[in-house]
Amino acid sequence: MEVYCTRPHCPRPQNYCADLDDITTLKTTQQKYCTTCGMGLILDGRYVPMKLLGRGGFGAAFLARDRRIPGMRQCVVKQFQPRGNLTSTQLQMAQQLFEREAEVLAQIGNEHEQIPDLFAFFPVTVNSLLPGQQDQFFYLVQEYIDGQNLEEELALKGKFSEQEVLEVLQEILKVLKFVHEKNIIHRDIKPSNIMRRRDGKLFLLDFGAVKQVTSTSSSSAASTGIYSMGFAPPEQMAGGQIFPSTDLYALAVTALNLLTGQEAIQLFDTYTNQWNWRSHAVVSDRLADILDKMLRSAANQRFQSAQEVLDALGSKPVASAPINPLPTPPPQASHPVIPFPPTQITFSIIELLSGAAFSGFEAALIAIALFSLLKSPIVTLAISTLIVSFLVFAQTRRWIEKLDLLIIPGITFGIIFFVPLLQGSLNIKEIIILALAAGLVAIALTSLFRLIYKLLSLIL
Repeated sequence: MEVYCTRPHCPRPQNYCADLDDITTLKTTQQKYCTTCGMGLILDGRYVPMKLLGRGGFGAAFLARDRRIPGMRQCVVKQFQPRGNLTSTQLQMAQQLFEREAEVLAQIGNEHEQIPDLFAFFPVTVNSLLPGQQDQFFYLVQEYIDGQNLEEELALKGKFSEQEVLEVLQEILKVLKFVHEKNIIHRDIKPSNIMRRRDGKLFLLDFGAVKQVTSTSSSSAASTGIYSMGFAPPEQMAGGQIFPSTDLYALAVTALNLLTGQEAIQLFDTYTNQWNWRSHAVVSDRLADILDKMLRSAANQRFQSAQEVLDALGSKPVASAPINPLPTPPPQASHPVIPFPPTQITFSIIELLSGAAFSGFEAALIAIALFSLLKSPIVTLAISTLIVSFLVFAQTRRWIEKLDLLIIPGITFGIIFFVPLLQGSLNIKEIIILALAAGLVAIALTSLFRLIYKLLSLIL
């Protein structure tokens, strides 16, 4: 049986304990120790970590089994594991956040089926790797949700349909209604904190950033500055009071991210201080207006509760935001009214220039390889043009983007490097120089045409 060591920075955390393959031995053994660093592997006498699920700013999560439960129930073990050089104040605050998640899960996890249950919370003290010192780690054990979070789902399947986003909104709003009625504000709603179990049920995760409203104020609380950039409303980023509508704002940004497939910062115009998302998604007037109201800058102009949003989703359309409302075209006798313009795919200047560099670099590599095989400049030019044209078209459709712009040229260069026949009379250094030069020329030409286009747009 493989058992994973949870000591931070253990050089070889994977351990194989052959005797633990026997269920009787697994249930009765007192302890097992990491063969590399000597740390105890079985946590709190019962939890056996099997693999690392992921690491974050303040901790790591491990998939484990509870050997004290019949059937060896799977669970998630979170370890408080702050990264970076934190001051004592920051370290204390981080630990408080970790303990707060345990407190909140203990309070509400068993009361709502879409919030993970808390199983345990405990410290572990072990001998440090430094002589004569000890380390203390804190662990939280919670229910394991077998599935994908919505950030992973978006990366895998692409943009969500309106019906799929409506499902997410309705399910998470039900959870938020329950949470807010407990005087708890989540403060970190985003796609990566919403998990879809394999049976389709959605769960709200990561209550480490919650803020519990004090008894002296039933509607707001001071924010400690914990939020995810792009998803937090102005009052949260300013470190002021936070409200139930603070979570509703973040949920609306989550919906935009799922509908458009674009990150929040790409949809917010800092010059006009407005969300410009409608041209990137085709949705009904009702849903668009509801999202716009959830996204209003002033907290008191948004919906004030999750129930209000649920009611709006099931009733007539709400009034759109007063800032730059979309004009409603008059009905025509022979043509239907189109509520939104067709979806447009827009590119930032960085994406445009990155695509140009990719096209130039890849074009040079393809031309070199083809000419080495065909020995005909005309045929090489024709085939290279077709291939590069397809690659450019694929970029305009966003079939190729982000890491693809590095992976594809890397594969092409690797093929040329390991197949000398494709190098012709050039050596590897000359090939690299030519490809880089082609990339720079493509960037220069793209910048020039973009400048000409902007000038013509101003003139005409």
